[in-house]
Amino acid sequence: MFYVIVNPGSGSGRGYYTWKKLEESFVVANLKYQAITTKKAGDAKRLTSSLIEKHSDDKEPVKLIVIGGDGTMNEVINGITDFDKIVLGYIPGGSAGDLALGLGLKIDTNELIKRITDGKVLRQTDIGEVIYNHVSSTYSRLHDDDIETQRYFDVSAGIGFDAAVCEEALSSRLKKVLNAIKLGKLTYLFIALHQIFSVEKNAMDITTIEGEHLHLDKALFAAMMIHPFEGGGFMFGPNADCNDGMFDLCVAGDIPIPTILRALPSAKKGKHFKYKGIHALRSSEIHIKTEKPLWVHTDGEVSIKSDDILIKNTGYKLKLLV
Repeated sequence: MFYVIVNPGSGSGRGYYTWKKLEESFVVANLKYQAITTKKAGDAKRLTSSLIEKHSDDKEPVKLIVIGGDGTMNEVINGITDFDKIVLGYIPGGSAGDLALGLGLKIDTNELIKRITDGKVLRQTDIGEVIYNHVSSTYSRLHDDDIETQRYFDVSAGIGFDAAVCEEALSSRLKKVLNAIKLGKLTYLFIALHQIFSVEKNAMDITTIEGEHLHLDKALFAAMMIHPFEGGGFMFGPNADCNDGMFDLCVAGDIPIPTILRALPSAKKGKHFKYKGIHALRSSEIHIKTEKPLWVHTDGEVSIKSDDILIKNTGYKLKLLV
């Protein structure tokens, strides 16, 4: 039995048409399936939790297919209560697709469907966790009703500028327009250019579990990468390995605007570390404190601001059919 969680609105409706193609494959192969569509934020998380609870006594893991974007996948992994009880198939349907880029899923949908219906685990990826030691009373424009002080992520987490870009993108009309003409990845670039001139830099202290410490009087952002890409294809972690149990950090300090404007295009190819003020770190656990609460994202999802977060590798592995 395959279960399918479909975000029909992902990619301006492409999620729905992707599901219909998958459904045809299930019928042809005479495979049992049950599909559930999401209607609002938090649905994918709740559905995943219910599935695992329903099959908690089964010997075989639940086979769950997700059709949606990075945000839908983030909800799903936050609904997993036992990572040994589930294997996942993923068909990208969103605008950014950073998980798909990180996994190298550049093949067409038909090939992805074939891999998934074969039902074999082909690889696995690390799962990170953000723990909010302090939470501000400022919530994002599209926050879930259930404000959490802990969240998993499978692509990246960030605090500061990159999270502010994600927060604006959540309710951006521009994103909907660009999605409709299949240019959704440009959303993050345009919003980033807007945020450059308005984002507030704050003092930031970063301490790794290995004892390395970085203090910045004025920091732009810190991104913790499991996979190489975030924000619609910015390669902030060019050497990130999703199976090594480590985060590749990209930390930007007090960089002049002209330098930022040069560094951002370079980040598309992972060449941004050549600019002064951009730092690279590696660790399995990071503690970050900032002067003021800043937006925090997990896989592009933003709910709250914090000035004190702990980011650590959970040791869990997400088993994938793609």
